[in-house]
Amino acid sequence: MTAALPPGLRLTLDASVRTYAGGRVLVGGAPGRILRLTEAGRAGLRALQVGDSCSPATRRLGRRLVDAGIAHPHPHPRAAADATVVVPVRNRPEALERCLVSVGRAAAVIVVDDRSADPAAVAALCRRHGARLLVVTDGRGPAAARNRALSELGSELVAFLDSDCLPAPGWIDTLAGHFADPLVAAVGPRIRPLPAAGPGRASVRERYGMARSALDMGERASDVGPGRRVAYLPTAALLVRRCALATGFDPDLRYGEDVDLVWRLRAAGWRVRYDPAVVVGHAEPDTWRGLLERRFRYGTSAAPLARRHPGRLPATVLRPRHALACGLALARRPAPALAVMAGSGWVLARRLQGTGVPAVQASGWVCLGAARTFAEIGRASTVLAGPALLALAVGVPRTRLPVLALLTAAPLREWHRRRPAIDPVRWTLASLADDCAYGVGVWRGCGRERTIAPLRPSWRRDPAPTTPAIRPNG
Repeated sequence: MTAALPPGLRLTLDASVRTYAGGRVLVGGAPGRILRLTEAGRAGLRALQVGDSCSPATRRLGRRLVDAGIAHPHPHPRAAADATVVVPVRNRPEALERCLVSVGRAAAVIVVDDRSADPAAVAALCRRHGARLLVVTDGRGPAAARNRALSELGSELVAFLDSDCLPAPGWIDTLAGHFADPLVAAVGPRIRPLPAAGPGRASVRERYGMARSALDMGERASDVGPGRRVAYLPTAALLVRRCALATGFDPDLRYGEDVDLVWRLRAAGWRVRYDPAVVVGHAEPDTWRGLLERRFRYGTSAAPLARRHPGRLPATVLRPRHALACGLALARRPAPALAVMAGSGWVLARRLQGTGVPAVQASGWVCLGAARTFAEIGRASTVLAGPALLALAVGVPRTRLPVLALLTAAPLREWHRRRPAIDPVRWTLASLADDCAYGVGVWRGCGRERTIAPLRPSWRRDPAPTTPAIRPNG
C-alpha cells in the first residue's frame, strides 16, 4: 500500500500541470503523464491544496501525486532543527570566514580541514567562530572529508555546506520541515551564484555564470532522482537525515560524489526533494578558465558514475519517432520528417480518446517533443564531438547547415527560455565552450574507466498516455 503523506502538508500543482474535464484530468509532471481523478479524488486534491485535515486515504492520494511529479509539498518550517553543519575546506580561508559568519551560531558546526596549505589559519578561524575542527591528512577530497565528520555527529540532521557558500538565515529550519515526511532522506536548496563584487557592469562571464551555473537546479520545485526534472542535488548545500547516510559518500569519487549519494538514496527507497524557495549563495569561478576547468572536472565523473549506476547516465535519451523526424530534418528531407511527425500526432490523438484531453493537443505535444529531442541531440553532439563537428563543417561544405543547426539548437532554445542578460551570439559561444569542456572531461573519464557507457544514447518508448483513475479510497 502507498505510504500516506504526513497530516497537514499542503500541496501545490507543478507549474507544468494542466487540467481538463473540469479538473478530473491532470496532465504534466516529470516525466510527463496523464492522471485521471474520480470525483472523490478531485475533492481530495482540493483538500490537499489548502492543507485541510485529510483522511489517510486522501494523504495516500497526495503521496501518489508527489511521487508522480504532479504536485509538490509545502511543509511548515521546523524551529530549532537538530542539525550539525559540516564544512569541508582546503585552503580558501577568506571564503571560509564568510561562510562561518553566514552560518552563525544557530547550529553546531564542524569544519574538516582537508590538508590546507595553511592549517593554522583554518584553526584560528574555527576558534574565532566557535566551530569544531577536524583534520584529515590524506587529501582525498570532499567526499572523504565529509565522511570523517559523520562519525562525530549526534544530531538528527546533517547540513553539508561548501566553504564558498553563503546561506541565508533560517535556511536549515525551513528545509527541515520536509523531514516531517518519514520517507524524505535529503532536501536541497537552490544554489545561486553570488553577485560579482565591486562597482561597474557585470562582465559577460559573470552574467553567463549567473544564468547557467552548473550548481543551479532552477526555479521549480521537484522530486529528485534519475529521470526527474532534477536528476541530482549538489552537496555544496544539502540537508540530509543522518540515519539515511549509512556509510556516507563514496571516497573514491573525487567528483560526482553528490550524484552517487542521491541515486543510492533513491535506490534504497528514500525520497529526495529540491526546494528552490530556500536560496544559498555560491561563489562562481572568477575567470573563464576557472569556469571551463570546473566543467571539465565535472565531466570526468560521468564514467565512474556510469559504472556504479548502469543505464543512469546515457549521452542523451531519445524517443524513436522524434529521433527519426530529427534525423530526416538533418538529412534535408523535410517532407518525410513532417510525415513522421504527422503520423506521431495521429497515433497520440487516437490514444488520447476517452481521456478528456482534446485531440488537438497531440499536435502541440509532438512539435514540442521533436524540438526538445533536436536540442538534446545537438547538446549531446556538442559534448561528445563538438570540435569534430566544426572540422567536418569546414572540410565538407554541404554539412555546414546541419552542423550549424546541431550546435546552436540547444543554446538558442535555452536562451529563449532563460532570457539571460547576454545577447544570443555570445550566449551560444559561451554555451558551446562550456559543453565542449564538459565533453573533454567525459572522454577523459571514459579512458580512465575503460567504458563507453556515457557515450551511448538510451532509447525510451513513448509512455502510456494515462494511468488508472485514482481516488482517495482506491
